[in-house]
Amino acid sequence: MRLKTFPGGIHPHDEKHYSSSAPISNFPTPQRVIIHLSQHIGAPSSPIVQVGDEVLKGQKIAEAAGFVSIPQHASISGKVSKIAKAMHPTGAMSMAIEITSDGLDRSVEFPDDPNYMDLEPQVMKDRIAEAGICGMGGAGFPTIVKLSPPEDKPIDVVVLNGVECEPYLTSDYRLMMERSEDIISGLKLIMKIVKAKKGVIGIEANKMDAIAKMQQLLTKESNLEVVGLKMQYPQGAEKQLIYAATNRKVPAGGLPMAVGVVVQNVGTAVAIYEAIRFQKPLIDRIISVTGSPVVKPMNLKAPIGTLYSDLVEHCGGTREEIGKAISGGPMMGFSLPSLDATMTKGSSGLVLFNQKAAKSLAEHTCLRCARCVDICPMNLLPSMIANAVKYKNLDLAVQAGLNDCIKCGSCAYVCPAQIRLVQYIDTGKIRYAEAQRKK
Repeated sequence: MRLKTFPGGIHPHDEKHYSSSAPISNFPTPQRVIIHLSQHIGAPSSPIVQVGDEVLKGQKIAEAAGFVSIPQHASISGKVSKIAKAMHPTGAMSMAIEITSDGLDRSVEFPDDPNYMDLEPQVMKDRIAEAGICGMGGAGFPTIVKLSPPEDKPIDVVVLNGVECEPYLTSDYRLMMERSEDIISGLKLIMKIVKAKKGVIGIEANKMDAIAKMQQLLTKESNLEVVGLKMQYPQGAEKQLIYAATNRKVPAGGLPMAVGVVVQNVGTAVAIYEAIRFQKPLIDRIISVTGSPVVKPMNLKAPIGTLYSDLVEHCGGTREEIGKAISGGPMMGFSLPSLDATMTKGSSGLVLFNQKAAKSLAEHTCLRCARCVDICPMNLLPSMIANAVKYKNLDLAVQAGLNDCIKCGSCAYVCPAQIRLVQYIDTGKIRYAEAQRKK
C-alpha cells in the first residue's frame, strides 16, 4: 500500500503502547455526572430542567440555543442536584447540570429501526440534531451544521477521520477494531445525507490491523475505500487529511465544503448511526485513560459528564505522583489544574504525566533556525506571528497568518529555544477576536 501524506509536520513518539491493546470496557454508572452546557462550538445549550427534577438516561435536559448549538441529555438516571458553574476540560469554569444517580439506570426507550437506511435525508438530519451530536475528535462542531452545506457547495466526497495522530490516544483505534461495521454504516448514512458519491476512511500507518480490517469489509463496496496515511503529525487535522486523502487543497480561510468534502471523525460516524437507527442521543463515548502514572491504562465507554477523578480511580489509580494531567492529547489538549473536571462529548482522552515528564523548560531567545517554518503544516511563519503578538502588533500577526494557524503545536515541539509559540498565537487569536467584537 502506498501511504499518503501532506507537506510539513513532525514525527513525535506515538506512545500508544500504554492502552492500544486494552479493549473497550464499560465504565460502571457513576454516582454523579456534571454535564456542561457548552460542549461544542457555538451557543451554549439552554437548560429545560430544574434542581430537584427526576430524569431518565437519554432524557433531554437542555435545548439547542440556535442553529450552531446542540441539545444535551442525561447520561444517567437520577435527580438534578445542581445547575451551576463547574470545571470544564479546558480548565475554565462553565455552566453545567449535575445529576446524582438513583442507582437504577432507568432509560428512555431507544427503538430499533431496521429500515433506517431507507429514511429520507431530512428525517436522518432531524434525528442527528435531536441527538445532540457534535464532532467527537476534539473540535466539537455541531454535526447537523456540518451536514447542512449550502446548495451552491455540493459535496461529492465524505472523509472519515480514523487517523488519531495525537500521541497516547487509542479510543478511535479500538473503535475501528471493535465496531468497524457500525463505522461503515455511519459513513453510508453521512453520504446519503449530503448526496456524496464517494466515501474515504483515512487511517495512519501505526494502525495497520485497522486498515486491513476496514479494507476487508469494503471489498465489495466500489464507492468506498480506505486510504493508508504516513505517520506524520498532524495527519488528522482536517485540511491536512483532505489533502492527503483526496489531493484537494482547502484554500486559506476556507472550509472543506469549498472543495466538495465533508470530514467526520469515526466516533462521530458511530454516534450518527446510533442516532438514526435507535434514536439514541450522544450520552456516552470512548475515552482513553493513559500515561505512565496510570496503574491500568484503559479505553472506557463512559457516560458524558463522568469526573476524570472517577475514571482514574477505575483504572486502579496512579503508581506515582501526577506531574500534569491533560484533557485530550499532549499536542492539542488542555492542561488541567485538577482531576475535578468532567469528560464532554469531545473528550477523546485523559493523559497523565509523572513529575519528570512534566518538567517545565526555560524559554530562551529565538535562534532564527527556521525549524518552525520548515515544519508548519499551514505554511506559516510561527515565530513572526508569536513576536507580533508579544509586542502587541495584531495587524502584523494577522498578515503573517494568525487566523490560519490550527494550533497543532508542531512549531513549539521542534523549537530548540523552548519558545511557547502556541500560547503566544492562542493569545493573539483571543485578542484579535476581542478587538473585532468591539468594532
